[in-house]
Amino acid sequence: MMGFASGLPRALPVGTLQAWMAVEGVDLQTIGIFAIVALPYTLKFFWSPFMDRFVPPFFGRRRGWILITQLLLVASIISIAFSEPAISPLAVGVLALILSFFSASQDIVIDAYRTDILHAEERGAGAAVAVMGYRLAFLISGSLSLIMADNIGWSNTYLVMAVVMGIGCLSTIMAPEPPQAAVPPRSINEAVIGPMKDYFSRPSALSFLLLVILYKLADAYAASLSTVFLLQGIGFSLTDVGAINKTLGLVATIVGALVGGSLMVRLGLYRSLMYFGIVQAFTILTFSMLAVAGKNYGILVFAVGFENFGSGMGTAAFLALLMTMCNQKFSATQYALLSSLAAVGGIVISPTSGFLAGAVGWPIFFLISAAIAIPGLLLLRRLRPLIEDLKQAG
Repeated sequence: MMGFASGLPRALPVGTLQAWMAVEGVDLQTIGIFAIVALPYTLKFFWSPFMDRFVPPFFGRRRGWILITQLLLVASIISIAFSEPAISPLAVGVLALILSFFSASQDIVIDAYRTDILHAEERGAGAAVAVMGYRLAFLISGSLSLIMADNIGWSNTYLVMAVVMGIGCLSTIMAPEPPQAAVPPRSINEAVIGPMKDYFSRPSALSFLLLVILYKLADAYAASLSTVFLLQGIGFSLTDVGAINKTLGLVATIVGALVGGSLMVRLGLYRSLMYFGIVQAFTILTFSMLAVAGKNYGILVFAVGFENFGSGMGTAAFLALLMTMCNQKFSATQYALLSSLAAVGGIVISPTSGFLAGAVGWPIFFLISAAIAIPGLLLLRRLRPLIEDLKQAG
């Protein structure tokens, strides 16, 4: 339920709102500027120490902040419901930025709560069901909301989303407190400096940071051009891409995360990271096979399903790793930093993907994308003793 609450507001200030503005006739330049409203998700580690340091007077340090952000999210969504993008795009932009801020803040504390409450052997399964809830909610606010808007109007659609956000409030009220609540930092200075000091006092701290960057890098690099590849490179229609790549891909990711989370109980953290990382890289090669075969629907279904399944497995293990790397006292700040760092590699190298695909062709592009996983897997192998110690410590 918390994964669902985390995913629901993610599309509302970005893709869904852009669709509303496009229908209302807002010019393309203004709509393009609205991409900046996603910035809080990248910068959320700046205010995460505040949420580590201070404890609300109700529901504890984690659940209290989660409920506060969720109530503010409901209010923000309602505010956008009564706005008029065509008449006051600047005001709507401010509301969208506020909505993104509260959504990113909710993510900070939900990630910290999940880190605090799950035992080591539960983290893979916990990550898997969180991914499932997140993806389902993102489908509702991103895709279903467009269908709803076509039938009941945009304002009513956003009001419905505000009501659905109540699921998050309910989950927070029902959720248990972590069994061993850590003592929060005694000052803002400790909340800011403490997470860094705690993390870098550990063996191979920099190597673990590099692993966080590298583990999902191949997946992110291949995904950066997957839609373009299917539309321009192969010639599939928008309907094909929407029905197969998006819908089937979503289902396959959820199934992969659930299967991966279940297997982690038996395999443990290190073996799951290694096995799922290999599968994750290998599945990228199915797109090379599709590039060679051309417009073949059978291979398309296989490639999309298999690749997203492998990505889901890798995501379950990776999120479990991030949780294991966090100290409960600073889990909000450390998880926010690590998850932001995980996106850095893709952001840095993804702009080169178009040049590479144009230079070497699609089959070789996906072959190189899969090979990008090798350094991360080699580093993972070198860190095996420390990862197994991390698991024991968790």
